[in-house]
Amino acid sequence: MSENKLKITVPVMADEFAKGHKPEYLFWVGSAGAFDDRYKKVTREFVKILTYLKIDYAVLGTEETDSGDVARRAGNEMLFQMQAMMNIEVMNGYEVKKIVTCDPHDFNTLKNEYPDFGGNYEVIHHTQFLQKMIAEGKLTIKSDIFKDKKITFHDPCYLGRGNGEYEAPRAVLKAIPSLKVEMERHKSRALCCGAGGGQMFKEAEKGDKEIFIERTEEAIATGADIICTACPFCMTMMTDGIKYKNQEERMKNYDIAELVSMSLGL
Repeated sequence: MSENKLKITVPVMADEFAKGHKPEYLFWVGSAGAFDDRYKKVTREFVKILTYLKIDYAVLGTEETDSGDVARRAGNEMLFQMQAMMNIEVMNGYEVKKIVTCDPHDFNTLKNEYPDFGGNYEVIHHTQFLQKMIAEGKLTIKSDIFKDKKITFHDPCYLGRGNGEYEAPRAVLKAIPSLKVEMERHKSRALCCGAGGGQMFKEAEKGDKEIFIERTEEAIATGADIICTACPFCMTMMTDGIKYKNQEERMKNYDIAELVSMSLGL
């Protein structure tokens, strides 16, 4: 099924609300999903999946601003609270109940920090959403385009150690015919990509090796053809690591949504 046959039109919350319709899910795109060229591809692939599954969803569009995660991690509490309260006012105005997002940082902030300011929502990471669809029999992957590929999953800190979710992404990968290998450090012992907590936007600190290089070396050691990520920051760092280690011909980095979309032939 091609993208054209899917007839993809992204619904906007304001338009849906004006028609008297309240979508079941708000798809929180996030700053990376809206502005980072590489992660915009992930956003598009996830939207294809939502359309394919006929999910009742909408986005905020121009009404969505940054969740405030980076501001808080970097120590600008006032900016974080301003962003949080502005977003909450908009979402509560649309009576949002469920949020799905591809960004573990936004997932963590919306789920665990927004309730302090009156934003109480059921927040789902896209790996959890995909696992739910597979478990309910709504999403079945029959394609074997990755059957000869070896895939290793890099745990995002804010999904794994931050929120205890290790099984959802692995359950989704299990549903994709392929070979799976774990890095030496995985799940609760997984190494950070080096970009979280605002590190993405500052210079590297003193040391003899950057974290993303260490993590990429662990991935290379598995012999994997694909490093699967589920976070925009992780994707940036792993992609850079593959380039730095001159592995671009042998190894690729895909978000889990891209693997699912490609497996479905979307």
